[in-house]
Amino acid sequence: MVDAIAERIQSLGGVSIAMAHDVAEMTLIPRPPRGRDRVPVQLTRLLHAHEIVLQEARTMARQATGAGDDGTNDLLVSQVIRTNEQQVWFVAEHLVDGPLVAPAP
Repeated sequence: MVDAIAERIQSLGGVSIAMAHDVAEMTLIPRPPRGRDRVPVQLTRLLHAHEIVLQEARTMARQATGAGDDGTNDLLVSQVIRTNEQQVWFVAEHLVDGPLVAPAP
């Protein structure tokens, strides 16, 4: 999926971000604290990360539609949104029997 997104960006004349350091600086997903969290906290963090990706992908898909860019919209909806929706469901199913635990500040 990452390759498909990078190729789409480049085919439209953009520059894709590839280096881990650059991605870490630009991401909207909060960096976890050092050390280890309990499993429910880790799962909650993962769920939150997928929800951030979904929110951003939905916004971008609407922007692509507004710009008449059906190819980008299709990529975002068929790959990014559907995959992350499935992951949200899967991770949330593992939290059903336990409470959602807020990460430590």
